[in-house]
Amino acid sequence: MSERTRPRLSAGERRNQLVEVGRKTFAEKGYDATSVEEIAERAKISKPLIYEHFGGKEGLYAVIVDREMEYVISRIAAAISEGTPRKRLEGAVMAFLLCVQDRPDGFAVLQRDSPTNTGMANLLADVGDQVSNVFAAEFKKAGYDRRAAPLYAQAIIGMVAFVAQWWQENPKMDVEEVGAHVVAMIWLGLRDLPKHPESPAWSG
Repeated sequence: MSERTRPRLSAGERRNQLVEVGRKTFAEKGYDATSVEEIAERAKISKPLIYEHFGGKEGLYAVIVDREMEYVISRIAAAISEGTPRKRLEGAVMAFLLCVQDRPDGFAVLQRDSPTNTGMANLLADVGDQVSNVFAAEFKKAGYDRRAAPLYAQAIIGMVAFVAQWWQENPKMDVEEVGAHVVAMIWLGLRDLPKHPESPAWSG
C-alpha cells in the first residue's frame, strides 16, 4: 500500500503510536539524548505533529511516565485487593516483576534521566502508599503499631524495585523463580516480626 493510499490514523491512534515510539526511544537513549527529530523519524511523521499532540518532547515524556506509573500501580492495586497476607505479598511482588518483564521499556524510562528525575521516586512512593494501606489494616488486626506500616511498605517496595533492576540487567532466572526468592525472604521477616523491635546496639 502506497503512502498516498495508506489510511490516516485517528488522533487517538496517532497519540498512542507516538507514545509507543517515544517510550522505546527514551528507554534506549534517555531524555536528554532523545530529540523530537528522531522520534518523528522513527514514527515516520513530521515534527509539527509531535508539538500538536504533546507540545514537545517534555510533554510526550510526561505522558509516557504517567502511563507507565498508572500501569504499574493499577496492576499492584489489583494484586493486593484481596486474599491472605501471604497471597497479597506474593501478588504485589509478582505484579511488579511482571510489569518489568512485560514492559521493559517502560521500566527503563522510569529509571532513566528526566527533566525532574522523579519518575521512579514517584512510582515507589505511590506503590508504597497502596501497600501501606494493606499493612496498616493487618497491623491493626495483629496488634502492631500502625504508624510503622508505611516504613515496612516502603522498605519492601524499595527492595523489590532494586531486585527488579538487577534482574533486568542479569536475566539468569525466570520471573517465577525471582519472585519466589523475594517473597520467601520478605515473608520470613514479616512472619516473626516483633511488635516492639529492639533498638540497634550502636558501637562507637
